[in-house]
Amino acid sequence: MANTATVPDVRSVQRRIVRALSVAQIFSGLGTGATLALGSILAVDLSGSEAWAGSVNTALTLGTALTAIPLSQLALARGRRVSLTTGLTAAIAGTALMIAAVSTGLFAVLLAGAFLVGVASAVNLQARFAVTDLADPARRGRDLSLVVWAITIGAVAGPNLVGPGAALAGWLAIPAQTGPFVISAAGMIIGAVIIALFLRPDPLLTRRVLDGDQAQEPGVRSRPWRAGWQIVRAHPTARGALIAVIAAHAVMVAVMSMTPVHMQHHAAGAAEHSDTIALIGFTISLHIAGMYALSPVMGWLTDRLGPAPTVVVGMAILFAAVALTGLFPGHMGAVTAGLILLGLGWSAATVAGSTLLVSALTPAQRVPAQGFSDATMSLAGAIGSAVAGPIMGLIGYPGLSALSAVVAAAAALALLRLKARSQ
Repeated sequence: MANTATVPDVRSVQRRIVRALSVAQIFSGLGTGATLALGSILAVDLSGSEAWAGSVNTALTLGTALTAIPLSQLALARGRRVSLTTGLTAAIAGTALMIAAVSTGLFAVLLAGAFLVGVASAVNLQARFAVTDLADPARRGRDLSLVVWAITIGAVAGPNLVGPGAALAGWLAIPAQTGPFVISAAGMIIGAVIIALFLRPDPLLTRRVLDGDQAQEPGVRSRPWRAGWQIVRAHPTARGALIAVIAAHAVMVAVMSMTPVHMQHHAAGAAEHSDTIALIGFTISLHIAGMYALSPVMGWLTDRLGPAPTVVVGMAILFAAVALTGLFPGHMGAVTAGLILLGLGWSAATVAGSTLLVSALTPAQRVPAQGFSDATMSLAGAIGSAVAGPIMGLIGYPGLSALSAVVAAAAALALLRLKARSQ
């Protein structure tokens, strides 16, 4: 911590932090992308039942939800660098379990691996907040969005690792479906090394020095969940931000996790299995591109229009997305367009909602609230993924889309009411 006290130029430090986190995100996104593309299919294959189709995505998001607060606690105690590298190390172990699950056919091992891979998502979520520790308030949305954008390459490449992964698996003499996870593990190792070597000085520890070593909120260490909630509850704007990111993530995960199964059913008998898998991977890639590729635009809009209006724009895009998937479920072009819009809406709501949360709180309040936000957002995604399968079984893919539209509209209205109350 003594090293951070002699930082001469916060702006130059911030530029280095943005670069380090952005490059690391490129590589660390590989694991999540591959798991999203193959997860529901592997779950059905290993469990023998389509009722478990959403289980891998549920485990993935539970891994994120249940480790977000411990990682934020580790950041408070040791800094962002230690927290982020520890999380990626756990995710690397998760890819090894995914490989073991496919090789052995053990469904429980698949779920355990997905849970640990989900820790990489918790790392990616914390990274977007880490870049705001030293950010100029006028550029906070843009800096945050640049780190979110950087995950585009790895996250989009992840679902398309089926072909290269199969070739690598053949060379390694392992099952073809394990190849993408080998590549994912290599990417996350590179990301962890970049953070360990180049996230210096640590942004959170530096912020603490600049603020006079400001103490954290009372009770954070002993009751992190309750402390995070109490901080958010005391600020209507922060509550609105939390509602926005929770709803956006739940809608996105629920619809996205069931789309591969819906597409596989629709394509049954119309194409070869390998062609269907390739189409699903391509569609998920476009969806992930929608989530991340235009995030700098969302950051610019956040800084120009304000976080709250940008969140409402995001919810409107989410509503349009599920309208497309709900009204035209049999048209694969419309479903693909809906998935792209789903990603764009998530991007706008998440970038703006995260910026709104940071802006509403003091530096001492932010890390506990950020951990609570990431945990509840991911838990909402896990619930969305878990209930999406039964909902689709009862009322179909259009019914799932209709319920998602209701959630998006309700969240936008709630945010507007809370924002008006805080003024």
